[in-house]
Amino acid sequence: MPGDYDIGYASPWAGADFSMGPITTKGKPLELETWPELERLARDKPEAGIHFQESIYYRRTKDLDNEKGRWFEGLLKEDNQFAKILPNYRILPESQLPADMDAAVSFTSVCINTALYLPWLASQCLKVGVIIRRGIVSHISEAAIFHHSGRPADAVVNCTGLSSLKLGGVEDRTLYPARGQIALVRNEPGVIVSSTGTDDGPDESTYVMDRAAGGGCVLGGCSLRDTWESQPDPNLAIRIMKRAIELCPSLVPPGKGIEGLSVIHHAVGLRPMRAGGVRIEKESIRSSDDEPITVVHNYGHGGAGYQSSYGAAKLAVTLVEEALQDQARS
Repeated sequence: MPGDYDIGYASPWAGADFSMGPITTKGKPLELETWPELERLARDKPEAGIHFQESIYYRRTKDLDNEKGRWFEGLLKEDNQFAKILPNYRILPESQLPADMDAAVSFTSVCINTALYLPWLASQCLKVGVIIRRGIVSHISEAAIFHHSGRPADAVVNCTGLSSLKLGGVEDRTLYPARGQIALVRNEPGVIVSSTGTDDGPDESTYVMDRAAGGGCVLGGCSLRDTWESQPDPNLAIRIMKRAIELCPSLVPPGKGIEGLSVIHHAVGLRPMRAGGVRIEKESIRSSDDEPITVVHNYGHGGAGYQSSYGAAKLAVTLVEEALQDQARS
């Protein structure tokens, strides 16, 4: 729930912006459904804690053999999906590139203050009558009995993220954690900046995300596969801050290094990665008393949960509606 801070609950620690991708399920790019909603919230709902932000993504030629470098190459194609939907999309001329960068794109994105946005989402549910309850389940079928009516639910939507690795009835062994570490600072560069790689190692990365409404600026990062360590690594923290300043000098006053950063805290979160990509599908399972239960799964979004959120939710809703129609006909 909003206000909970746990390494397995990745949402509070996210940047969070609209930039990675593409996140696709069944050939459908989920961002195409998500961007219009995030754009609308940034424009019309300031209380949601989302604002528009200039974004610059840099590419080094030597990063073309990594996943982020390959994704960046897609951004340079004229027919890529981001160029079609993101405002002010342009490829930067060579004269505007730092000495160690070989290409760059700029566009208007959004950055989310997760400390405001997550409670706002919960409040939207409460406003339309959703009953929010806490409970403990060891098997996905047990979730059905938590319905506020006292009767078993007609369908269960499984959005347990990384917990689907061990949740009974799911136990998806293709899930794995990708450990991320950030530094949250008070400095305000007024821009989102990222690059395709770093010389500090293939599992480390550099990004700067200036959150909305006083949410601080997130400096990252890393993506350490199958690493469950919950405590920030102080050496990694120093590398993160140094890289962020090198990539985005406007973070600190001229001539300042990491001593020019006003650190709020360092934090760690586990991204819910899935080897087969995001899972959004329905299945019928059996309860302990052998009753059929419809489950719609929606998990495995890795580090792009916000970016794919509305597209994924729309697809999940469609699957729930199909399941309820099937039940009504049977």
